[in-house]
Amino acid sequence: MKIKFQPPIGQFSKISGKCISLVGDDIDTDRIIPARFLKCVNFDSLGDSVFDDDRKMLKGKHPFDLESNKGASILVVNSNFGCGSSREHAPQALIRWGIKLIIGESFADIFYSNCIAIGIPCFTLPKSSIKKIQSFVDKQDLFFEIDIFKSKAISKDLKFDLEIKETSKNMFLSGEWDATSKLLENENLIEKKLNDLPYIRFNNNGF
Repeated sequence: MKIKFQPPIGQFSKISGKCISLVGDDIDTDRIIPARFLKCVNFDSLGDSVFDDDRKMLKGKHPFDLESNKGASILVVNSNFGCGSSREHAPQALIRWGIKLIIGESFADIFYSNCIAIGIPCFTLPKSSIKKIQSFVDKQDLFFEIDIFKSKAISKDLKFDLEIKETSKNMFLSGEWDATSKLLENENLIEKKLNDLPYIRFNNNGF
């Protein structure tokens, strides 16, 4: 039975999960989610189509098809990941496949921002560290506990000090990345502001 997608909500400081490695520089958004899938009305079905062309070409040998990677939630990538178009569908497809966090050498700026906006932390490590993780994952399962506050990735075999923009870190720790939850939490303040605006008046029916 397929597990229903549960989006992240509000503030969080730790993420634990199994790693999945995707080797290659400059993996663009068109490879992450091909353009033909952008006509969708919502993002719900995108998880099944992530890396669709690459997966068809590799005929079951793509990392996202391997039985050993089922249930993985921490994606490990190389440099300039998510380059190309600005389509928000790319991180939406990844998160619906099951990715909760990405560790890479570097990220394209717009892809990085789109990830933060939906609750996917993106950490960076030097090339040598990424290569070490990917080599390890090729041989056996790797489970990391990521401490966002301390910017650390820890397993029984490996330990790394991660890098993340301070503003991004604070958004996850405070929950400010989740604009919808913040609005709902501050309903009284929003209503007060509306009442204070001289050009907005409500009658007894709320209009």
